[in-house]
Amino acid sequence: MKKNFYTILFLLMLFSLFSCNRSEPSTAADQKKSPEVKSVLINGDSIHYIEIGSGDPVVFVHGTLGDYRGFQGQLDTFATKHRIIVYSRRYAFPDKQTINDSLDYTITPHIKDLTEFLKRLDLGPVHLIGHSYGASVALHVTLDHPELVRTLTLGEPPVISLLNNAVGGDTVWENFETKFKIPAAEEFKKGNNERAVDIFVAGVLGDSLAFSKTPEIYRDMMMENTLELRGFALNDETFIAVTCNALKQIKRPVLLVGGAKSPIIFPSILNELEDCLSNEQRVILPNASHGLQNDNASEFNKITLTFIDSH
Repeated sequence: MKKNFYTILFLLMLFSLFSCNRSEPSTAADQKKSPEVKSVLINGDSIHYIEIGSGDPVVFVHGTLGDYRGFQGQLDTFATKHRIIVYSRRYAFPDKQTINDSLDYTITPHIKDLTEFLKRLDLGPVHLIGHSYGASVALHVTLDHPELVRTLTLGEPPVISLLNNAVGGDTVWENFETKFKIPAAEEFKKGNNERAVDIFVAGVLGDSLAFSKTPEIYRDMMMENTLELRGFALNDETFIAVTCNALKQIKRPVLLVGGAKSPIIFPSILNELEDCLSNEQRVILPNASHGLQNDNASEFNKITLTFIDSH
């Protein structure tokens, strides 16, 4: 009996040793897949970013409640042929900036940051891919500095001023404000940050249970990035108006990406962008709402890579 016990113990130890030895290459591989987080001084503040791969540069710009971690589903696929750079916009994790007063919040610092970021890294014209609020930032940089941009991919940018031209656009925006933006602002004022995020996420994804159904790791990421959302919710003047005439001046190829399940505010804006831009393509991602690259990563990757590789 004792002999059998020692035999089993030896086999268990041998198995454990074998498992540990086998896990080392996997751990090293995992470490290789986690790019170093770098920082660069931009407009007086440290802006953090990651980069992997080589080739033509592709810069990703995340939306509200996100940071550089929001494009994990794109990194490996895009990096097979391109140099991928993903940065955390001002106020997003792990950046340390604060807002003295949320009523001072606007898109302007983000436009200045991205412009300076592209110049500082000396990337030359880049393939610029923006999602949501980040897409609006990317659009303004393209308008102001077309020499920095090779192609532009816009994932449902909230270019609210264009709703003035859309049939029923004023009603669309009023409904969004009444049901989501204003209630979220009220919760922020009460200090109920998580409830404010819950309301806002329901509005942009078109699902009242969206936040509660999100895996905890992603909910935690959102809660680390509430500062910008607070500024947006409490301020009526966060955006810079964009006119159709200005959009007609863009000569760079533009890809418009929308979700098949996105709330009406986003396709309404994309309709106006499509009418105003002269060199655009538009695609609708199946099985996706405003989350786009996270809701349907494989289709998003295939479409956007095909677009940038054709230019």
